[in-house]
Amino acid sequence: MNYWLIKSEPFKYSWEKFMTDKITFWDGVRNYQARNNLMAMELFDFCLFYHSNEGKEVVGVAEVVKTYYPDPTSEEPAWVVVDIRPSFQLKTPVPLAILKSDPRLSAIGLIKQPRLSVISITKDEFDTVILLSNEPA
Repeated sequence: MNYWLIKSEPFKYSWEKFMTDKITFWDGVRNYQARNNLMAMELFDFCLFYHSNEGKEVVGVAEVVKTYYPDPTSEEPAWVVVDIRPSFQLKTPVPLAILKSDPRLSAIGLIKQPRLSVISITKDEFDTVILLSNEPA
């Protein structure tokens, strides 16, 4: 199993909209490294769902339910999507400031490559974010 962090600006596609939709394809990726990460996703991998720009916090966990296929929003064959569904909403969102301040997350891709929209993370990083979401604010 692999673990990922996917980013979305809430005004474009929010966690709340995702929860309503129940399933979506993760489209609009136009960076080759992020595309390669989509192509590396396997069924049932977990993805931290991060609100970028507004909020700047991890708000939920999604699960990959279909591996990569051509992006239906692009005419270029280089771009792909995966299908994801919500797994669960975090008890408490984990803000970027907390992610940056926790030494267990010092190597997390969100901090090292903040502009990348699909980021590979380790199981320990995933577990740490889940633990942080369960701590009292």
